[in-house]
Amino acid sequence: MNAPSIHIETALQYHDAIWLDARSEGEFEHAHIPGARSLPLLNNEDRHAIGILYKKEGKQAAVKLGFERVGPRFHQIIEEGLRIAGNREVIVYCWRGGMRSNILGWLLQTAGLRVRVVEGGYKSYRTHAIQLFERSQRMCVLHGKTGSGKTEWLLRILEAGQQVIDLEGIAHHKGSSFGALGQLPQPTQEQFENNLALALRAIDPQSICWVEGESRMIGRLRIPDPFFNQMQNCPLIELEVPMEKRIARIVHEYGLFPKEQLEERTRALTKRMGGDRVKESVEGLLEGNWERWLAPLLAYYDKTYLYALENAKTRKIGVVVDDGTAAIEQVLHQLIEISRHELNG
Repeated sequence: MNAPSIHIETALQYHDAIWLDARSEGEFEHAHIPGARSLPLLNNEDRHAIGILYKKEGKQAAVKLGFERVGPRFHQIIEEGLRIAGNREVIVYCWRGGMRSNILGWLLQTAGLRVRVVEGGYKSYRTHAIQLFERSQRMCVLHGKTGSGKTEWLLRILEAGQQVIDLEGIAHHKGSSFGALGQLPQPTQEQFENNLALALRAIDPQSICWVEGESRMIGRLRIPDPFFNQMQNCPLIELEVPMEKRIARIVHEYGLFPKEQLEERTRALTKRMGGDRVKESVEGLLEGNWERWLAPLLAYYDKTYLYALENAKTRKIGVVVDDGTAAIEQVLHQLIEISRHELNG
């Protein structure tokens, strides 16, 4: 008897369940439903061989080869599934909710596990993700020049009980030429979208959500167009931070990295900044003069930022940021009150 099926939106509400991806290792590594574990019914080699046979001789021959290859491994698959799941309920999916997930679901159910198979498989999650990107969301976008501490302020806003989507955290990149330093490798574009969709599921669309102002690209990843277009039309709140404090923050954040890495990332900007300015910046870096290193860089990034700000379609509100616990609390209160006024009228 096949394991019962379940709709993707219902399945995503099973927070204590174990998700198992029946697709091959390569499919899983490219992108998967966040939180899922890989338990391939057919591995990369199997899938390649079966695909070739399907094209040459058709479905029946391909199915037969599939059982010949996977049948001897049934006991191993069951043992691994039991090890991963323990006593928890299992949700299984493959590409389209077809043969692979149903066979895996049947195997694990036969072994005594409580199993459900996702209707439409992984593709149903992709459809769900796109719907979330297109959903109307009440957002405030936090802007500021490089070194303004936008990520720190988003964390404070989150700790104050507000909703926040951390795009740079999801992308594993801080947005600039130096943004990959100290970060995990960026996910694939598809996995980035899957992870963003999961974060959006946790957000109440009727309540205010904060995001950091970004260009369309974060490193090599592209913010989905429907979500990015909404960001472009939301209230824009700009942190106004003095230059010396921005420099101090950047030095504190990046000064611990080897100078070889900083030099490499600085030289990568040659086409955009020009050779003379990059040379000046690199010389400052190598002599340990942080301000000389940063002056050409910030001139470039500030110019780019101001150009983008001038072309923004929405209302801009500046907030002056100062130091000290009392000042932080005051600015935080101001940011939240501005967001409520702008979005609630």
